[in-house]
Amino acid sequence: MRTIVKMNNINVIERIHSSYNKFTKAEKKVANYCLRHRDQVPYLSITDLAYACGVGDASVYRFCRSLKLQGYQEFKMRFSLCSEEAVQEDFTPNDLPDTVFNTLPEKIRSSHISAIDETFHLLNLAELERIVILLEQAEHVYFFGVGDSLLAAEEARNKFLRITQKVNCITDSHMQAVTASLTTEKDLVFIISYSGATKDNLQTAKIAREKGARVVCITHFQKSPLTAYCDVVLLCGTKESPLDRGSMSEKTGLLFLIDLLYQCYYERNQGEAERNSELSAASVLDRSL
Repeated sequence: MRTIVKMNNINVIERIHSSYNKFTKAEKKVANYCLRHRDQVPYLSITDLAYACGVGDASVYRFCRSLKLQGYQEFKMRFSLCSEEAVQEDFTPNDLPDTVFNTLPEKIRSSHISAIDETFHLLNLAELERIVILLEQAEHVYFFGVGDSLLAAEEARNKFLRITQKVNCITDSHMQAVTASLTTEKDLVFIISYSGATKDNLQTAKIAREKGARVVCITHFQKSPLTAYCDVVLLCGTKESPLDRGSMSEKTGLLFLIDLLYQCYYERNQGEAERNSELSAASVLDRSL
């Protein structure tokens, strides 16, 4: 059972009300939207919220700073805590009613199926084909991610490495930027980021784009800072609030797309893929009993 803790006793909704008269016209638009759509805001990117309010991203950021918060991510976290009327609760297995064990498996199963279904319905086949072609044409392919998205990037590297040696995954965010600075127009930078708003990813994408490399990404938000640097975008399903960051449902959607890209690449390059797959399998035969 998830444990939720109030952060420094700040109630951001109360702070919006108490600071309302001090807001600029644009900030009041943001405040009004947040108060009227409390159930939606935790799932919006900064660009989505700005678009819904009819203001720029900078106005949303200034709104967050006016509330004496570090930025939009902290605002979403605190807003989610308020919206869920969060209190600290600690449970032991003995506290859980028997019905929980009867209902949780089906609930989690449905969540994972929904993640795949949502991702499937968001799928743009033309964009999928474009990415596969870019994978084929690239001299080097770099899979990048930060935090939980890095796990998906490593999984992508692991799958593709069995059929082609041109893939790599750099795990350190600083070294990702260094690697991007050495890319050329022959390289492909593949960034996985659910939010599309992680600063390290943005810096890496910006550098790679300036060096002439092709940049693609998997993200949830069509309108996010990251997509501005990308040649092609694939969208993964599943809405995730800041309190659910790193959920397994999110990973399910990401892995579905990675597997789809792998299978498409394999089918289009079957001869080479089969040879390399056999060699890869043979290389680890003596590692199993």
